[in-house]
Amino acid sequence: MKSNVFEQIGFSPEEAASLKMKSELHSQIVKTIKKRGYTQADLQKRLDEPQPRVSDLMTGKISKFSLETLISYAEALGLHPQILVGAR
Repeated sequence: MKSNVFEQIGFSPEEAASLKMKSELHSQIVKTIKKRGYTQADLQKRLDEPQPRVSDLMTGKISKFSLETLISYAEALGLHPQILVGAR
């Protein structure tokens, strides 16, 4: 059985790996935001993004964000994302 939910729903292994990374990183970003009690106004300043973009982030519209953008948001929030590489 395929271990990546994105593969299970029909994405190629390459697309599934990228989507899984984006999803996990987005989840950590949102958890951090909620834990710290940031408002959307706080995030606009911290991430240097307009309110609609912050709203997209908080409502889970991850297809609107590249992996690189999510990494920069994580760094702006004091997180230090890393990519681990291993054999399948």
